Amino acid sequence: MHIQSLHIHNFRRLKHVRVDLEADTTIFVGANNSGKTSVSHALQCFLSKKENFSLYDFTADCWPIFNRLGEQRHAESQAFPRLSLDIWFAVDADNLHRVKHLIPTLDWAQTPVGIRLEYAPKDDASLLANYRKAQVHAAAGAKGNAYKPWPQCMTAYLERRLRTEYEIRYLILDYTKLGNDHEFPEDYRPASFASTAEGQRVLASLVRVDFMDAQRHLSDATSQGRAENLSKKLSAFYKRNLDKYQMDLEALSTLAASEASLNAHFATVFAGPLSDIRTLGYPGFSNPEIVVKSSLKPETLVYENAGVHYVLPGLPPDGDGQRATLPDRYNGLGFKNLIYMVVEVLDFHTAWREMEDDRPPVHLVMIEEPEAHLHAQLQQVFIRKIRHILRDEPDCCTQLAISTHSAHIVYESSFRPIRYFQRRDAPSGVSDTDVKNLSVFHDQEPEASRTFLLQYFKLTHCDLFFADAAVFIEGNVERLLIPLMIEKEAPELKSCHLTLLEVGGAFAHKFQHLIEFLGLTTLIVTDLDSVLPKTTLSADETDDDDPEVATRPSHSSGQVCPATAPDAVTDNPILTSWVPGRTSVADLLAATEEEKLAKSLTHVRVAYQTSASTKWQGKTTITTGRTLEEAFALQNLPWTQEDDQAYLGLRVVRPSATPPDISEMRKRIFSRVRNMDKTRFALGLLTADTDAWVTPTYIVEGLRWLSSQLRVEALEVATGLRAGSDA
Repeated sequence: MHIQSLHIHNFRRLKHVRVDLEADTTIFVGANNSGKTSVSHALQCFLSKKENFSLYDFTADCWPIFNRLGEQRHAESQAFPRLSLDIWFAVDADNLHRVKHLIPTLDWAQTPVGIRLEYAPKDDASLLANYRKAQVHAAAGAKGNAYKPWPQCMTAYLERRLRTEYEIRYLILDYTKLGNDHEFPEDYRPASFASTAEGQRVLASLVRVDFMDAQRHLSDATSQGRAENLSKKLSAFYKRNLDKYQMDLEALSTLAASEASLNAHFATVFAGPLSDIRTLGYPGFSNPEIVVKSSLKPETLVYENAGVHYVLPGLPPDGDGQRATLPDRYNGLGFKNLIYMVVEVLDFHTAWREMEDDRPPVHLVMIEEPEAHLHAQLQQVFIRKIRHILRDEPDCCTQLAISTHSAHIVYESSFRPIRYFQRRDAPSGVSDTDVKNLSVFHDQEPEASRTFLLQYFKLTHCDLFFADAAVFIEGNVERLLIPLMIEKEAPELKSCHLTLLEVGGAFAHKFQHLIEFLGLTTLIVTDLDSVLPKTTLSADETDDDDPEVATRPSHSSGQVCPATAPDAVTDNPILTSWVPGRTSVADLLAATEEEKLAKSLTHVRVAYQTSASTKWQGKTTITTGRTLEEAFALQNLPWTQEDDQAYLGLRVVRPSATPPDISEMRKRIFSRVRNMDKTRFALGLLTADTDAWVTPTYIVEGLRWLSSQLRVEALEVATGLRAGSDA
């Protein structure tokens, strides 16, 4: 038995989300402020014994609804916004007796069972009436003053009175009533428990949830303060879970003597300070006198005074045979964090297993950002070994839900456990979150494609799942120059998290289904790669009687040609099979801005060489390059032919020679680019004055499109932050 999914409504960024959980480990990924932490916070708020909700936990688009309903006069029609958490359980045969209270009908066919926790007004009409009374009382006190006292509106009223007016209700859900979109129809009314106490009892009998926050307060500082150190954590683990040391009479006698000796010592050394305190008037007539006493209690001595020490290798033992050690504060934060997390998870797991007869069958542990202070290898070790450490049993399994920003953690497994939190535009104008279940992508994508993607991500440590946008590039030259061109043409993009994927024109299309599934804003910077069409036949296609087969064009091995060559076609799979889905270079050059967007998708755009102006010998001509280097040379032709720029490798006019016409220059540039050291060109351009050259037009257009997309998203995120949205 395990939690199959969580459905969350109206909680911060999570307007309507469904989060599917794996039976063992689920990994939450996404850009900052995409709603990952909100899942953990929603569980904490709903499952806490205290109601910790505030007005700011409601999705921001609920606030105008509160205020609008507060101004209406017909109380019987009110339906104020609610927060809700639906927990769906997959139930095995051995646990059927545990869910008897959640079986909705006698016709139940062992479908998932669900319970809804709803944070709703105790009574809508009473909420409105109480708000009106508060307004009337405030108006009477104002007596004509221009200032409008609290409550100015319903949201202002609920800022102070939410916990008085709202309560958590427990409802029984019927899985068969869910629609194809996994949402209930608007007229669905789930059954209620007889009382809140019964709902709490049933839920507690089914699931225990523990939380490990990102802020674990591990510190290198010698001051303890509120910092949680590793020694205290291990001592607490000992106190709760391990067999205790039993002291004998001799040890107790020694302990009592030590305590008496310490008390005498304290009385002597504190006599001066306590005398000074008396001069300040304390203790007075009725105040108790201050004494300092030791408290060496046998039952707490071990776990309150045990500490972690680190043995120093290579040093001989001291005179007592003890090895040289250092206290735990002298070890690095990374190992502290790793040990802390392991001990904490073991503590959660052991406490759950030792609940014995009243132990719930489901245990969920939420771990936030385990990568803190850990280098890449330790991150991989943690996610790889954490399940082995738990040593689960058939009837005793802990579900882990881990939110992370670490590519090393994500790609240690397959796509199946990944849940991608995507920021998206909402119809209300307030951005919210959609959660993509990559197990669906895993099942839909062919195994060969999945293997390629996972191998690529592991080898490149790609941070695709955490980026605001992706930029696909051809190769090493673009990897070096695109950041420089961003700084030159769209510096605002430097404040965004872009991930550059160097995949080349031959492989970028393999990412097509993943990018479309994620809905990630993507710019593809690629080359025309013009070639002459070539008619070929494979051995199994040879058919002299079939004229269609005999004349079938194939350009995959066609001869390289200038982009302006008649009948030129592209050899780039991105342009032919993804976007814009055209083969003819003439058709590609004629494509409009809209046609450079992926079909039915506005978040994917391709940028390839286009016709641009070239100035040479006082004349302006329209030219087209087939690669970045050629396009750059043509749009910066006079500058690249100067002696000072010879190091770029693009000069094709000999010193003191008569400059050829533009037609000849295009031929020479085409030939030079095919045989030049392209990496040397890119490195050389990094040292040049950026004001002396222009960025190829197609790249400028692509970067400006990307900037326009992310500027809108950045505005939505900023609006969400001001509206109380949470990461």
